[in-house]
Amino acid sequence: MLATDGRYVTLGRDSDPSEEEVRHAEDALRAQGLAGWLAVMEGNPYIGAIPKLMQVKPLAEPTVAFEDASATCVRAIRANRGV
Repeated sequence: MLATDGRYVTLGRDSDPSEEEVRHAEDALRAQGLAGWLAVMEGNPYIGAIPKLMQVKPLAEPTVAFEDASATCVRAIRANRGV
């Protein structure tokens, strides 16, 4: 799950998240005044090629473009790697 500010969290590590898990994640975003997307990350944020993000579904009505949040996320990953 990708938030509008570029933060991300993994859902459904060994399988796709259930609709209930996605609904709970969306409720948690709303409760914090946030929004975002269910997204797929291709690659590993810690090693190897810089990951790419693909939008699956908006959550809690984001007002920021997915591309902007994705770019913010990738910048943070690069910074954490010292790249």
